[in-house]
Amino acid sequence: MQNTRFHLLISGRVQGVLFRQGARAKALELGLTGFAKNLLDGKVEIIVEGPKEKVKEFIEWTNKGPGLARVDNAEMAEEEYTGEFEGFVAREFGF
Repeated sequence: MQNTRFHLLISGRVQGVLFRQGARAKALELGLTGFAKNLLDGKVEIIVEGPKEKVKEFIEWTNKGPGLARVDNAEMAEEEYTGEFEGFVAREFGF
């Protein structure tokens, strides 16, 4: 199965609503690696890697997010797969 990597920037009501933790749980459920972190501009940044079909399913989840979230926009770009992550981490702010 072909692996892929996506870089996502999710905006809307996505901080303080367990978005990063939900993204981590979904990624681990699907066997994906990467991270999710809050940005100072109110967005959540996600890097996710894994099998193409599983990443697609993860991206579909990010379009809605957890129950209290409201996703207004999701920017995404496919990048070259690196395999650099060992798990999926919900990071704090990325200063």
